[in-house]
Amino acid sequence: MLKAFTLLLFTCLICSDNPVFAQKKAFLFSKDTSVPKNKGVFNKIDPTKRYNPNIATYRSAILPGWGQVTNKSYWKVPVVYAALGVTTYIFFRNVKQFREAKDAYINATDGDPSNDGEIPQPYYTVKDQPERIKSFRNEVRQNVDYSILFFILFWGLNVAEATVDAHLKTFDVSDDLSLQIKPGYSELAKTNGLSIVLSIHPKPLKGLK
Repeated sequence: MLKAFTLLLFTCLICSDNPVFAQKKAFLFSKDTSVPKNKGVFNKIDPTKRYNPNIATYRSAILPGWGQVTNKSYWKVPVVYAALGVTTYIFFRNVKQFREAKDAYINATDGDPSNDGEIPQPYYTVKDQPERIKSFRNEVRQNVDYSILFFILFWGLNVAEATVDAHLKTFDVSDDLSLQIKPGYSELAKTNGLSIVLSIHPKPLKGLK
């Protein structure tokens, strides 16, 4: 269940209101000389900008969903809290089951039949097979560790998503796409030839210059 939930959350966060993959490609392959070569998408951004990745990162690390609110991606906040809420619920449920299985195993192996009445179901049914109770206890103990790891993973994913989203909101993909055939020279093959060049020109969002 945790693996399926992880895949669903990752898909929801990736499918944001920004064309993420298109914008990354646009930035990497742009030939626009107005963009300095020594600056990349993840460089420090002026705090006066409307979307500041540093602020979004800090806020998401302090309080999950705060960075998404800063980026005005309000619809992602329920997704973040659903992920953290589900993993928190699973954690406490597994802890409860672990304690019950642990106590049931102790009562089933203490050699005192008077304690058998303290063994709850479904452990009471298999009280004469304590190894089955022990096996279930160990499995639940492992699930407790997994739920902690998934909680930390989702918290970190919340911070990373807010940071990347803040960066990408400062870019837009222009409709000016061009496909050209140009002559070129291959250093590898040491021959002349033709190449197909697809130009994608990013432009800053209006009001963010």
